[in-house]
Amino acid sequence: MQIAIGLYPGFTALDFVGPYQVLTYVPGAEIVLCAERTGRVTDDRGTLHVDVEHTFADVPSPDILLVPGGPGSTEASAPGSAVVEWVRRAHETTTWTASVCTGAEVLGAAGLLDGGRATTHWLYCDVIEGHGAKPTQERVVFEGKVVTGAGVSAGIDLAFTLVAREFGQDLAESIQLGIEYDPQPPFDAGAPSKAKPEIKALVTAVMRPGYVPTGS
Repeated sequence: MQIAIGLYPGFTALDFVGPYQVLTYVPGAEIVLCAERTGRVTDDRGTLHVDVEHTFADVPSPDILLVPGGPGSTEASAPGSAVVEWVRRAHETTTWTASVCTGAEVLGAAGLLDGGRATTHWLYCDVIEGHGAKPTQERVVFEGKVVTGAGVSAGIDLAFTLVAREFGQDLAESIQLGIEYDPQPPFDAGAPSKAKPEIKALVTAVMRPGYVPTGS
């Protein structure tokens, strides 16, 4: 079982590290980090640098493909970009093709969301809708073999759900216990429906300056 995580400059660290941590515990799984070219790939904060040893061309047919999100996803999803073309080609033979957060934009640019349900970060539902998706604010969405996760931390839940689907719930629960994934957040503000209006406005202003969410 080969699991490929495709990186690009400006990815959000937890988008890939969360699923990576879960998937590395799958017995016999080969986890491959890949990018357009080998060498350093830097996250959206400019402080985490990943030394990537494999190009997309090195991983043409993974069993599971995952694309994280991040501010760099806009450039990464440009028509003809290396990651979009890799996703489009590899999807033909994957068992599962997945994204976390705005990584869904890359899947959309590859033509994989057209007409199907999908999720992403709550502030970017309009972006995937522009790729023909039917946005939902569910945590994890399965549409055929395309799997999308909501914002950032949802990648952990996506990975557990994938493990359960592909390898069984017992393994998923064993990994969950092994990494002691037992969320007990100190605040109940992790979704736009729960956050105070002023907090939602602040996050919107920081993450998408000038953007007016639908219904506001």
